[in-house]
Amino acid sequence: MHNDTSTVEKTIPTNLRLLLLLEELAKAGVAITPTAVNEVLGLPKPTIHRLFHTLEEEGFLQRDIDGRSYAPGYRLRRFAASILSTSRIRMVRQTVLTALADDVGETCNIAMPERHAMVYLDRVETKWPLRIQLPVGTEVPFHCTASGKMYLSSLKPRLFAKYLGIVTLDAQTDHTITDPDALKTEIEMIRERGYSCDNEEFMEGMVAVAVPLLDAQNRLMSTLSIHAPTQRIDLDGLKAHLPRLKASALELAELVLH
Repeated sequence: MHNDTSTVEKTIPTNLRLLLLLEELAKAGVAITPTAVNEVLGLPKPTIHRLFHTLEEEGFLQRDIDGRSYAPGYRLRRFAASILSTSRIRMVRQTVLTALADDVGETCNIAMPERHAMVYLDRVETKWPLRIQLPVGTEVPFHCTASGKMYLSSLKPRLFAKYLGIVTLDAQTDHTITDPDALKTEIEMIRERGYSCDNEEFMEGMVAVAVPLLDAQNRLMSTLSIHAPTQRIDLDGLKAHLPRLKASALELAELVLH
């Protein structure tokens, strides 16, 4: 950490400070305090707090539940999603998704966690006339969807416990898990096996399976899932496609990281 303010001013140009701050936040992968970020950047204390304040006011950061640390705000999350949707990346991503959808014969989705829900970032529809419409931009709950439960399984136990303590597990169908202890058990199983399921929990007559898309630090970036109507295939039938789903997830992660 730099102690000489003049040295710091020369070391990090003014126009780079916000970018480096956001880079450290992204590396952390969890809510982080200005002090922790400044252990790397070494800026004067008033400067680092001013930068965090500016980013919070503009919606790029938001305070976490503890009131001291910060997480990505809505503008930064949308910024990240827009980068992932740039034309070149999206074209190749669509190629991977289309090949997967053709192989399994069902609709395939990429979803990203937002603050309160999973949001569909991309999808390729099945060619069957009977399909379930959940277009890009659709928000779906964490607790009763394959993609949402996959995300919950990526949370540290302390954060997942906080989630269970404040959320209302609304019943979407008769199959929705609404008991916190039962959901905790389900999430623990997902952590162990590496995939998640939705057995008509979000929508009657729909089943789904999901796997994670991981970054270079093995953290969840988004999820890849298949969903289908039970009139055509049951949950065990979808699980048979898990090897193909995991292979596609690796392809997609490589695309983003390289």
